[in-house]
Amino acid sequence: MADSMDLVQQRVEEELARNLANAKQHPVGASEFFCLSCDAEIPEARRRALPGVQLCVTCKSIGELKSAHYSGGAV
Repeated sequence: MADSMDLVQQRVEEELARNLANAKQHPVGASEFFCLSCDAEIPEARRRALPGVQLCVTCKSIGELKSAHYSGGAV
């Protein structure tokens, strides 16, 4: 039977694996200067902070909210 430290270690390993998987999903390459969805200019600070960014903050937020809504997640 697993003790509490084993369970904690298992959770830590699962979290690390999940974070690594999320990090690998970020696009690599040049950032867009204009949002692919609404054609608004993407600020330079956002382009530097997120390499490969393709959407402005507003469009990205809307997409995440729609994704959470349609997948049954709480908003």
